[in-house]
Amino acid sequence: MQKTTKTLLFAIYILVVVCMGAATVIEKYMGSDYVASCIYGSWWFVLLWAVLAALSIVYFVRHMTKAWTGIALHMAFVIILVGAFVTHVSSQRGQIHLRKGVFSNQYTIVDKDNKYHEATLPFEIRLDSFEVKYHAGTDAAQDYVSIFTINDDGKSVKGKVSMNKIFSYGSMRLYQASYDNDMLGASLSTNSDPIGIPVTYTGYALLFISLVGMLLDPRGAYRKLLHSKMLKRGALLIAMLFGMYAPNENGAYAEDKSGDVKARSLPQETAEQFGNLFILYNNRICPMQTFAIDFTKKLYGADSYKGLTAEQVLTGWIFWGDDWMNEPMLKIKGGELKNTLQLPDYVSANTFFNKEMGGYTIGPYVKEYYDGNHDKFNTQAVAIDDKIQLLVNLQRGVVLKIFPYTQQGKTTWLAPTDEQPQTMSLQNKRFIKSVLALLYSEAEAKNYKQMDEIVGKLLKYQASNAGTSLPTANQVAAERTYNDIPFANNLFMLCLTMGFVTFMYTVARLCRKCRTGNSLDTHADIIIVWLSRGIMLAAFISLSYCEYLRWTISGTMPMANGYETMLFVTWIVMLVSLALSFRFRILLTCGFLMSGFFLLVSHLSEMDPQITHIMPVLNSPLLSIHVSIIMIGFALLSLTFICGLTALIVRYLNHNSADIMLALQQLSLLFLYPAIATMGIGIFVGAIWANVSWGEYWGWDPKEVWALITFMVYAAALHPKTLPQLHKPIVYHIFMVVAFCTIIMTYFGVNYFLGGMHSYA
Repeated sequence: MQKTTKTLLFAIYILVVVCMGAATVIEKYMGSDYVASCIYGSWWFVLLWAVLAALSIVYFVRHMTKAWTGIALHMAFVIILVGAFVTHVSSQRGQIHLRKGVFSNQYTIVDKDNKYHEATLPFEIRLDSFEVKYHAGTDAAQDYVSIFTINDDGKSVKGKVSMNKIFSYGSMRLYQASYDNDMLGASLSTNSDPIGIPVTYTGYALLFISLVGMLLDPRGAYRKLLHSKMLKRGALLIAMLFGMYAPNENGAYAEDKSGDVKARSLPQETAEQFGNLFILYNNRICPMQTFAIDFTKKLYGADSYKGLTAEQVLTGWIFWGDDWMNEPMLKIKGGELKNTLQLPDYVSANTFFNKEMGGYTIGPYVKEYYDGNHDKFNTQAVAIDDKIQLLVNLQRGVVLKIFPYTQQGKTTWLAPTDEQPQTMSLQNKRFIKSVLALLYSEAEAKNYKQMDEIVGKLLKYQASNAGTSLPTANQVAAERTYNDIPFANNLFMLCLTMGFVTFMYTVARLCRKCRTGNSLDTHADIIIVWLSRGIMLAAFISLSYCEYLRWTISGTMPMANGYETMLFVTWIVMLVSLALSFRFRILLTCGFLMSGFFLLVSHLSEMDPQITHIMPVLNSPLLSIHVSIIMIGFALLSLTFICGLTALIVRYLNHNSADIMLALQQLSLLFLYPAIATMGIGIFVGAIWANVSWGEYWGWDPKEVWALITFMVYAAALHPKTLPQLHKPIVYHIFMVVAFCTIIMTYFGVNYFLGGMHSYA
């Protein structure tokens, strides 16, 4: 009977995980509404969870643990499931559309089948005002604010909602949802769940307490692991070697600098002066240098061109665009279009303009793309067209929004082609119309000193007319420093090189230890270990400085997109491996490898390293807490993967490695327990944030689902009594290596394949 219960329990457990994973794929093709009604909201999916909970309770009672943390942890999951069920059957969500000055008591509710019905509110509500708050001088929204009045049986109550700030009235909570284009109307989401939310939050609170207790309980498995004889013996003696590729002065791979640039350009000093100007770019005010670097990277794939700085490239295109149209600096990626047209790796912009062939040669392919033909050929044509359009807009001056105008506390940044406000002074209008023409003439005459003076006057104009929209001096200094140092590029080469070399040395040394049984350190071993530790410390300080600069520039904790979270998880890996390397030297190798891989992914993938203002809904302290805790969990789980990979390679090379396999298992478990704790707490904090922002603590978004799958898969490894096979080091390490696929899917698969609210890159 017990065996049957156990078999059925694991079958249902695996089935739930598989169903959730399959649902995220189905959602990509069938849509969110379909999976919400046909899978997540279906009777059979609810029944699966109910059966899983019931079997778990039965099995847990029969094998009752004496540890209070284990009892509390499993009770927490049951309470959370009960709360979710109560919410599913009793909560009511809806949306109120309001117009300014008009009372309304009608709203739309969503039933359990995701169908919409009109209903009557228990009160009347009137929109008094709606406002979109912007970051100074930009069109980037900072917040959405609705102020309203509730009339309930003659009682009048004033209310206000904005992003991440809700308003509660009775059992109903109101959230900011959207607004009308004329700014005279707004929509508020409603949620009434007076029973389900308290029950669920009780479960989350118990989950938090039990997860922390799991690490602190002196009688718990984790504290016993810390006193393991295998860990105390320090059986793993790992030596480190040093080596790195040398990047060029721009931090990129060595580029082809053969040949001279035929197009004209400014001297470096004069171009750098131009780079000191401010521009509205990516919906924030930043130094022109930042725009120049992104401009050059977009065209050429590097932040310099044949010895010319990004500022020289940008100003060259501005003042001598016709010359630069013949310069072969447009990087063409491999693909069908490149092969069909037989294009080299780098071409000039004029390559795509041919009068004999009808003008813009890739124009028809771009049109086919926007008409619906998204094959690889036309997709690459659009990628090239994006670069051409950038050049066209630059030569027209459309992108050069460098002229601020402030009126009644609101600042607008204008390009020379923009229509000038009627209220602008005649003097400022003349300055805007003449200053670029003066720069053109001085550039043609090579009067670079006069150009510097004109740029100085333009800087004074910006300071006088930008209101409060200019970044602080500290932010400007931080951004220029950040632009000058290619942190991620240099660090990934350093860490990967150290990782691969030391990994091979580690495997060889462990195999040699298995044969000889000798674990004594030589003098050379000690020197190499301390040298490697010093390199790791230098890398950690460098990455910390990079994070500090991004935080200073944006004004918010740098964890708002995929690139920034990847940097943060790298930072955690470095910190953990460096701190624990004094006891477990192998962690230096683990830290170098995982840091290098994470940084390489951030460097080579489609992640966008540009610094932008975050969306209003993300402007919450709960976001920083949620993301940072989840990333700590991912970082720790990545170390279990390296431990497993090392163990399997050592086992393959030398079968007489039982002690090392066991030691690596103990070390892996040392990371697994806090990883599970941080994953659970991170999900708990994320649920609170979602409830505050959207009115529902769990939305079955693909990222949420895969985070839960990851948690459930890795949690299985903490049940060796139930799964005795995991006592065997070889089985445990294989499980850890395979389980790492769920992290890859959670972080990368969702971002680049599945999509969803949480997908960012």
